[in-house]
Amino acid sequence: MTPQTLGELTIRQVPLLRAGDEVGDAVRRIIEAAVPALPVVESGGKLKGIFGEREFLSAIFPGYLGELHYAGFVTKTADELIDRRAECALDPVSKYMNTEHIEVAADYSDAQLAETFLHHRVLIIPIVDRDEVRGIVTRGDFFRALAERLAARS
Repeated sequence: MTPQTLGELTIRQVPLLRAGDEVGDAVRRIIEAAVPALPVVESGGKLKGIFGEREFLSAIFPGYLGELHYAGFVTKTADELIDRRAECALDPVSKYMNTEHIEVAADYSDAQLAETFLHHRVLIIPIVDRDEVRGIVTRGDFFRALAERLAARS
């Protein structure tokens, strides 16, 4: 019997977001799914982008923050920023989603997942079959499965 690939062992079925979903709802769904990001799909299920931790941070924090080399002069707690930017919870996910997403086809290999995680520094990789998202593999799940395989051989 051939052992399952790490990808097969770690693929997760997750809720999918739509471009018009509100940021606040999307964040709740990400937290409930216990993943760092979720795929954003068109009405036919085709992958359109990714919305997750980084995209939410860019919704809450002012755009100039990413350009700073030092942010020590900015308020120490996020509460003030959250109060000022609370309306972003009503913005559509499409305003912040990452459209430069990475995906793999349903016949992906463990080496392809590893190469993608190493070179693209993504936290999730959507698995796409016939233009529909079938699930995701998270970098954390892939790491744990790989580490467990190594530990089993030690």
